Amino acid sequence: MARILITSGPTRQYLDPVRYLTNASSGRMGRALAEAALDAGHDAVIVSGPVQVDYPAQAELIPVLTTDDMLAACQRIFPGCDGLIGAAAPCDYQPRRVATQKIAKTGDPLVLHLIETADVVATMGASRLPHQWLVGFALETEDQRFRALAKLERKSCDLMVLNGPEAMDAAENSVELLDPAGSVLASFEGSKEVVARGILRLIGEKLVQ
Repeated sequence: MARILITSGPTRQYLDPVRYLTNASSGRMGRALAEAALDAGHDAVIVSGPVQVDYPAQAELIPVLTTDDMLAACQRIFPGCDGLIGAAAPCDYQPRRVATQKIAKTGDPLVLHLIETADVVATMGASRLPHQWLVGFALETEDQRFRALAKLERKSCDLMVLNGPEAMDAAENSVELLDPAGSVLASFEGSKEVVARGILRLIGEKLVQ
């Protein structure tokens, strides 16, 4: 069976010692994917940002904080894995400068200068070995399939899981699985556990050697 790396949860990008940018990712999808992978007989390694969920005890867990932390952990672990499922929602932006002290109120607007963070899945896609596979997640609010397929190509993924913002911090999800040709291979809807089992089943059929 396969050794699968799963990224999960959000990351944080600090503005000062106490404030940070993040999002509402809960880690529930990552947990469900890890459970489904383990139930299918695979080994699961989870690289997770800060979450409140409990991951399966049988999985190896590497906690991280920032997007750079997540990238570094994946770069260290992925060479020893067969595939990666990028279910995390890492911050796409970080402040150009992080204040060393808490930013005080002044009564004036605060202007933040943000720069893009590294793309974890795209970086893994650019360095993967011929036998390795990648499954990405695309959360889109408009032109959903078009944007998901663009991400699939840019990140060198074998499959892309398309979902919407209603998936954030929710118990249920509704997804489509897209292949590089733009075909919808499957659709799954229901609890994240049900959706995760469907995704793992398709991965087993299409990608696991």
